[in-house]
Amino acid sequence: MTQPDSKSAAATARKPAAKKSATKKPAAKAGRGKITQAEAKRAKTQKGAVDPARVREIFARFAARDPHPKGELDYINSYTLLVAVVLSAQATDVGVNRATRGLFALATTPQAMLTLGEEGVREKIKTIGLFRAKAKNVIALSRQLIDEFGGEVPRSREALVTLPGVGRKTANVVMNIAFGEKTIAVDTHLFRVSNRIPLARGKTPEEVEKGLLAIVPDEYLLHTHHWLILHGRYVCKARKPACPVCLIADLCAFTEKTPSA
Repeated sequence: MTQPDSKSAAATARKPAAKKSATKKPAAKAGRGKITQAEAKRAKTQKGAVDPARVREIFARFAARDPHPKGELDYINSYTLLVAVVLSAQATDVGVNRATRGLFALATTPQAMLTLGEEGVREKIKTIGLFRAKAKNVIALSRQLIDEFGGEVPRSREALVTLPGVGRKTANVVMNIAFGEKTIAVDTHLFRVSNRIPLARGKTPEEVEKGLLAIVPDEYLLHTHHWLILHGRYVCKARKPACPVCLIADLCAFTEKTPSA
């Protein structure tokens, strides 16, 4: 899962042309809910104009199409999820899943991973980029989990980021998927989509994360991470976004939309 993280260089946001969008505000739809005073107040704190009704409609459409989106990394428990996300840095989910199939057949706990050893981990993940450094981190974080956390994956971001190979983005993924926390992990896809639509603009992943947390209605926060990542991966692509089939094309202010013909 190629992604920016707090421990890697921040990506630069692409700013859309500075002109007003001709997009009209969507009409209120039954069952979508009304804008709360808190949402309107939070919108005023963001850079540029943020229309709470537009934001709510965007996520209402994502929720209507895919109420329970899932990540694409394979895992068995919170520990294997943590390992898979660490391995996914600068790698595809498909490639990581191919490697972890054999790895997780042998080790699904920190102790089992230590028993396998760094050389054994390297052998199983050698098809993934940076596999030597990642194998070292997997062994080191497994040892730290045993020594400091009783062999359990901690639930807090503060504790998670102390583990080798774990930055803010990785911690947010684990907190969201394993523990149901309303966190937003900003990878390259989400970073691009949020700046392009735009939703929350930012020059760093953390700026985008904080901006989204401020404007996304609470009932949509749990799945915001997955909706935007999947949207960026399969629809709002970097080079040629699939605007003609985009669910929210009429709500998007991107000025270089791909034509329908």
